[in-house]
Amino acid sequence: MCNKKVAGLFFVLLSLGVGALSGFLNMGAMSQYQALNQPPLSPPSWVFPVVWTILYILMGIGAAIVYCSDDSKKKEALKTFFIQLAFNFCWSFFFFTFEWRFFAFVWLIVLLLLVLAMVKDFWEISPLAAKLQIPYVIWLCFAAFLNFGTWWLNR
Repeated sequence: MCNKKVAGLFFVLLSLGVGALSGFLNMGAMSQYQALNQPPLSPPSWVFPVVWTILYILMGIGAAIVYCSDDSKKKEALKTFFIQLAFNFCWSFFFFTFEWRFFAFVWLIVLLLLVLAMVKDFWEISPLAAKLQIPYVIWLCFAAFLNFGTWWLNR
């Protein structure tokens, strides 16, 4: 039997922890990003941590729902969850630390495909867990626009 509260807390804290660690390790990145030519619709810097906090919470809740299910496919779905989380963690390093902005864009497209695979896997187990990832998919599409635009404007 799965303790939903413990699982939820674990997966939410794990997701938030991955985001916080990435943010900590790329601490000076936002001031560097703000100095670049940015595409239209680029939000102010305070928006990013707010949005990512919400997305990591939703990600963690979705993973906990899948973890607590009795579905035999949950192991594969959680594997996809962990892989996309690792890809998510690495993106900031490529974009900010190494300044490989086009590579970061390609990486982000792969991340988006992984998240879509995760949504599909989650859907087969729990439509609610999958629906909680929709804001993440939308944000990644917007992030891809920003990433590509930033690369293009600063080549």
